[in-house]
Amino acid sequence: MSAAADRLTPVDVSFLYLESPTTAMHVGSVALFELPGDETFDYDELCDLVARRISLQPRYRQKVRWVPGHLANPVWVDDENFDIAYHVRRSALPRPGSEDQLRELVGRVQSRSLDRDRPLWELYLVEGLAGATSGSARFAIITKVHHAVAADVGIDITSLLLDETPEPQPVEDDGWSPEREPSPLELFAGAVADNLRRPTQVLDTLRSEVTDVKAATGRALGAAGGVLSAVRKSLRPAPASPLNVTVGEQRRFGMAVTDLEDYRRVRKAHGGTVNDVVLATVAGALRIWLLTRGESVTGATTLRALVPVSVRDGASATPSGRLSALFVDLPIGEGSPVVRLHRVSYATKAHQESGQSISADAIRSLSGFAPPTIHSAAARFGARMTRRLFNVVVSNVPGPQQPMYAGGAQLLECYPVVPLGQDQALTIGLTSYNGGVFYGLNVDRDAMPDVDVLAGCIQESLAELVESVR
Repeated sequence: MSAAADRLTPVDVSFLYLESPTTAMHVGSVALFELPGDETFDYDELCDLVARRISLQPRYRQKVRWVPGHLANPVWVDDENFDIAYHVRRSALPRPGSEDQLRELVGRVQSRSLDRDRPLWELYLVEGLAGATSGSARFAIITKVHHAVAADVGIDITSLLLDETPEPQPVEDDGWSPEREPSPLELFAGAVADNLRRPTQVLDTLRSEVTDVKAATGRALGAAGGVLSAVRKSLRPAPASPLNVTVGEQRRFGMAVTDLEDYRRVRKAHGGTVNDVVLATVAGALRIWLLTRGESVTGATTLRALVPVSVRDGASATPSGRLSALFVDLPIGEGSPVVRLHRVSYATKAHQESGQSISADAIRSLSGFAPPTIHSAAARFGARMTRRLFNVVVSNVPGPQQPMYAGGAQLLECYPVVPLGQDQALTIGLTSYNGGVFYGLNVDRDAMPDVDVLAGCIQESLAELVESVR
């Protein structure tokens, strides 16, 4: 294959540049399943299922190869030694198999970076999970997929395993056999050929070799003038917060289960959107959590959330696949849950109507401009800005509202795992599925030993809003 045939995009490679020992750039999920009767979820059958389904997204059988001298972005190549048993792993909880033990395992699994010499994903079958109903068995599946892969294929590996019926849908064997990996010389030649086809790219690359790196980074950031302009016009620095501290390599994970119908009832009674109710719930939870810590909370206290939202195409009822980033100041200091909701609804509506949200297309222009040799510096500079711009990420992704199955086992619950940025001690991911809303709280292990307290605060905050409806 040509080394230039499948080159990583600037967006994809930026996630590799952003990664450090304390900021692992993989997304993940924790899915709980139940099998009827005395059946067990067979590990070998799971390996076969995964092997068949990833043929639908061959990127899961490819790895990243870097170009000598960083002359161009790296390329995706087939893994000649692809080993499904390396990527699909087996673990078991000791008795009693509690969800506390599961959350501890999730934190340890998500703390470790992925091996860059192999395809950038892992899947864990976790057996011995207690809490099953009579005549059934429960297990969990933990996944890790690098952002470089997730941003490229757009489908989490858990989604590939799911069916709408207990009977798995057949997937034909694609007869895959890996292509030979290119040699370093072939990678170099492919990069030269690619640069010759794009003269401006090679010019920028040559300039980056002979000019000051700071000046080159400045040019890259200048190309993202729309992003920085929006930041200057619409944002003050984010408030000081215990959520923004120097983080380490280790993680904890928290989970909270809520009812989707509660959000709908609150929205119907008080207006706004379901996502507004989610943000008001998070605001109330953070308020309660800060008070349990003895932190100072006044009427003016706020925390800024970065909220990715889908952008719809015109009158279409479905998202376009593009994202926009809203910065929402959560009214932590407001004691009334209803007033908190109205303030959140007003803020999100004002952002969308004023155009002050920063589109993902504009953000991507930053990494698209920078040549590979300074791309790392530009990306890391952007990561250092996050502490000044926002306190917490809140990512809400709607899921299917009917039961889903993997290998005949019914999916009960599904919790997202969103990576931490630099100086970000907490990210909140949530997904709605089959009438439930499931929060995954990914936190720095040392900064937030009380993550389970925050999980309980989410349920308490939502209960306050529901009570206002009654």
